[in-house]
Amino acid sequence: MRRSIFLAALVGLALALPTAAFASVVAQINLSSQRMHVFVNGKPAYTWKVSTARSGYRTPTGTYKPYHLARRHYSSIYNNSPMPHSIFFYKGYAIHGSYETKYLGRPASHGCVRLHPSNAARLYSLVQRYGAGNTTIRITN
Repeated sequence: MRRSIFLAALVGLALALPTAAFASVVAQINLSSQRMHVFVNGKPAYTWKVSTARSGYRTPTGTYKPYHLARRHYSSIYNNSPMPHSIFFYKGYAIHGSYETKYLGRPASHGCVRLHPSNAARLYSLVQRYGAGNTTIRITN
C-alpha cells in the first residue's frame, strides 16, 4: 500500500517537473520595430509598442536577467522622473512604465525601454510570478 502511494506520488512529480522546469517569461525587444514580444512558457502572450533610446543615447543589446524590481521608482538622473513597475536588467537600464505614451512606437528614451503603464504592470506581475531567474530579456537591433 505504501509502495503504491509512493510510486503514484513519484509519477505525479515526474509529470509535473517538465512543466515547472520550462516555466518562464521571455521579453524580446526589437529596436528597429520598437516592439516587445512577450512569451510565457514558450507561447506568445503579448506584443506591445515600446520606446527605446533616441538619438544620442543607447539601449544596450544582448540577453539579460532582471536583477532588481521596483514597483515605484524615480530616476536619480533625469529630474526624479517616475519609472513605475521598473525591471532593472543591466546597470541602471530598466524596462518601465512611462506616462509619455504618445511616443510609444518610436525612439524617445535616454536608453531604458519604456512601456505603457498598464503593460509595464502586466510584465512586472509576470516577472514576480515566474521569478527573475526564470525571466529573460533579449534586446536586438
